[in-house]
Amino acid sequence: MIRVVFNQKGGVGKSTVACNLAAIAATSGQRTLVVDLDAQANSTRYLLGPRGVEPELGIADFFEETLSYRLRTRDPVEYLTPTPFENLAVMAADARLSDLQTKLETKLKIYKLGELLAGLKKEFAQIWIDTPPALNFYTLSALIAADRCLVPFDCDDFSRQALYRLLENVDEIRADHNKRLKVEGIVVNQFNARSKLPTRVVEELIAEKLPVLPQYLSTSIKVKESHEAGKPLVFLEPGHKLTQEYRALYELLARKKR
Repeated sequence: MIRVVFNQKGGVGKSTVACNLAAIAATSGQRTLVVDLDAQANSTRYLLGPRGVEPELGIADFFEETLSYRLRTRDPVEYLTPTPFENLAVMAADARLSDLQTKLETKLKIYKLGELLAGLKKEFAQIWIDTPPALNFYTLSALIAADRCLVPFDCDDFSRQALYRLLENVDEIRADHNKRLKVEGIVVNQFNARSKLPTRVVEELIAEKLPVLPQYLSTSIKVKESHEAGKPLVFLEPGHKLTQEYRALYELLARKKR
């Protein structure tokens, strides 16, 4: 299963959601890969830690090599870096992704990521793709490669307007490029049940019959502590309320898959 975590709006928690759900998959015994497509490399730093191993190769190297018409092609596993956590690897990002984007668009390399990940499906039971906050070459590549799309949503009106555009874009990509792609659900993130606005916005989305997942993720300072430590919540504090919410969300997605 290949899942992409995508929202065109920044600050909604894409990297946090992708890495924490992937970490829970890994703790359940499934070999899991996170592909970081954002030049900011937040998922890469989160999973490798503030003083983690420097990746030898990553996703920018793969895209660079697609432009060079190399006669020798690497084994896809060469682009991976093991994390400190059992069953969990990352395909690391770096700032070169920004410089490569225009060249990749010009050369029509939009299907190359899907070809790469197809070669890793036997190695990994789950592949999670973290994307930049824009509908650009990298997010389009991810949506073409993926089976499912998860949409983090942070409960304000700006996010709501962006959500409608996002769902239209995903429908268009499904029709034109990837008929198996499905929106698996909208993940309500940074939710504060004591605040009226988030509750009202979510209730209105449900009334509009949008695919809001029934397990919400609470707002918590523990997320920032997790980022600083370079440890997803399941490794940092397994018993925390937010960790349990992530577990419940993961189990909900596993049931939907069946």
